Amino acid sequence: MRITIRHRTSYTFDTPVFLEPHVIRLRPRADGSTRLVDFALNISPEPVVRTDNLDPEGNVVIRAWFEGEWSRLRLDTRAVVDTLLTDPFGFLVTEPDRPLPHAYTPDFYERLALYRRPPAAAHPAVRDLALAAATESERVPARFPLALARRIRADFVRETRPEGAPLAPEATIAVGRGACRDLAVLFVACCQAMGLAARFASGYAHSEKATSTELHAWGEVFLQGGGWRGYDPSQGLAVTDRHVTVAAAANPRDAAPVTGAFRGDGVTASLSAEIELEASQGPVP
Repeated sequence: MRITIRHRTSYTFDTPVFLEPHVIRLRPRADGSTRLVDFALNISPEPVVRTDNLDPEGNVVIRAWFEGEWSRLRLDTRAVVDTLLTDPFGFLVTEPDRPLPHAYTPDFYERLALYRRPPAAAHPAVRDLALAAATESERVPARFPLALARRIRADFVRETRPEGAPLAPEATIAVGRGACRDLAVLFVACCQAMGLAARFASGYAHSEKATSTELHAWGEVFLQGGGWRGYDPSQGLAVTDRHVTVAAAANPRDAAPVTGAFRGDGVTASLSAEIELEASQGPVP
């Protein structure tokens, strides 16, 4: 599937401010499941310095430095990607007989330390939810993430909350509802409670609704033989060719689309955003 993404983000300030350096994570990830055909980012005001870098977790980040005072910051991106993953289960698990709580083989165990947590450290409510999904999946590591995503989709109400950090997973369980980023954090915590390495992912998810005002969030789980695999608890499914990842990280703040600050006294800021996704079916050359 070819997906064209247009993303416009605008920060408006009631008085001019000094813009601190910003980190922008809006370039779609190019990997075995996604081919980046084209990408352009226009920043206004024009940065005095702009660099493209890889962060410690392998995400492409754009860093921008500014001079002077400004009453607006606008980011306009256009990306064209070919999504290639149609079968999310097209892999062979290399450790099929190792039941949950999953203990990775030594060659992976230390390498995945950033994305693991001691299962005993999980909040009791998180552990109970994880155990319920583990029972449904017969404690098979490759089956667990989908069973968990489906359970979260069935048991929690999806809501829209444009701003704010994700809730703690136990807080989401307590209220029984959450934005996509809350459900993604809950999904990751439940996977880690079962000994699996998991991380937070952000990006775009195409649906029949062509226009949205926010990015989407889901979780990724590392399965031996399958590598990092995405699961969307908001939709209760395994990620295929309708999702486009821009960043994935152990901490959600390190997958945020824009990170930065401004300096000014008594300033009121407002944010507006618009996302347009267009998809075309058929074989991708």
